[in-house]
Amino acid sequence: MGLFLPTYFPPISQFSEIVRFNEITFEVEDNFQKQSYRNRCYIYGANGQQMLNIPIQKNNRIEKQKTKETLVDNSVKWQDQHYKSLKASYNCSPFFEFFEDDLQHIYSKKYRFLNDLNFDAFLFLTDALQLEIKTKETTKYEQNGENDFRFLANVKQNTLKNYSPYIQVFSDKHGFLPNLSMLDLLFMEGPNAVSYL
Repeated sequence: MGLFLPTYFPPISQFSEIVRFNEITFEVEDNFQKQSYRNRCYIYGANGQQMLNIPIQKNNRIEKQKTKETLVDNSVKWQDQHYKSLKASYNCSPFFEFFEDDLQHIYSKKYRFLNDLNFDAFLFLTDALQLEIKTKETTKYEQNGENDFRFLANVKQNTLKNYSPYIQVFSDKHGFLPNLSMLDLLFMEGPNAVSYL
């Protein structure tokens, strides 16, 4: 069983570790950290790597905020912007149209808690790739977990492996961009994404 942090359409580095397990535990008792994949992902845009960032409501309390209590700031129209960016980037990709309706469902739903969105993003990916991975959540913060991959939610963390290039929508302009969101791999490789992982 692996220990992971819920992330927003996770990077390939994290998902390639997730698929090794039949059951994973999501750490939900940690403190929210900025500049992590918890509320951002990277896609391949026309100008190269593009960040999609979910705005978070500011915490005015003195103590640290737990990730499970982190609220999405829906006063910003981030969902429209993210969906339009994905459509602009991947509309010509081989598999975008197969997943467009399910993706649109996520972007039309109003989320209060960040984790609810991240869990839906995870379910979207496992459904799209026909993976059966059982999940559970921590009830207290795990100091040291076995098969601990929580570090992969850190944007600045080096990945565990080098990835072979696959064809990407704008690779003829900007070359291969490694470790983007799993959405990039899914829209380009479809079901074959599991073999790539």
